Amino acid sequence: MPYEPPTHTVERSLRATTGAKVVAGVDEVGRGAWAGPVTVCAAVTGLRRPPEGLTDSKLLTPKRRTALAAQLEEWVTAHALGHSSPQEIDELGMTAALRLAACRALDALPVRPDAIILDGKHDYLGDPWRVRTVIKGDQSCVVVAAASVIAKVRRDAMMAELGADHADFGFCDNAGYPSPVHRAALEVLGPTPHHRLSWSYLDALPRWQHLKRARSAPEALALEAGGQLGFEF
Repeated sequence: MPYEPPTHTVERSLRATTGAKVVAGVDEVGRGAWAGPVTVCAAVTGLRRPPEGLTDSKLLTPKRRTALAAQLEEWVTAHALGHSSPQEIDELGMTAALRLAACRALDALPVRPDAIILDGKHDYLGDPWRVRTVIKGDQSCVVVAAASVIAKVRRDAMMAELGADHADFGFCDNAGYPSPVHRAALEVLGPTPHHRLSWSYLDALPRWQHLKRARSAPEALALEAGGQLGFEF
């Protein structure tokens, strides 16, 4: 399906209205997974023309996404990744875990951004960051699309490494997201040390329900609830 390439429109607007000189794009991956960290990439690109074919990582084939990520890591002005572990997600809840991962990524950049373009409609960063949220920013904004692709490829590689010791779960294919293979392995083997134990998938696994952790920071999480039924990775 054809798609419009991302632009620098939002970044130019931020620069003009706020005086920001360094604008970072921030995107996450792993929010709806049953296993593995949530990963956030912060990227700075400036206003240069991006590599051909840049768009939201979910619109790219794995082969194209991997090749593009390698290009982007050389092309961007700067980028950094931050992660929140399954244990931190269980303890803090997803919103706080996302903020922790994002702050880790932003703090790891060699220069502090003056403004941030954040994919989605919810600002999970807040003060002291100056944030502009953009729905489908990973499709429409160059700097967010770049962060989206890098985050996806790097987390997928991380999950493939974790899956080497847990081959039955198919992490190399599903990256810790719900899938028939993943569900079947959970029913027989139970959660690995990389699983989120406050997630609702355990409600459907009577043999392993005793492992479920109560979330210390209750929150409505549509993706987590959807993860029990849908398969998206």
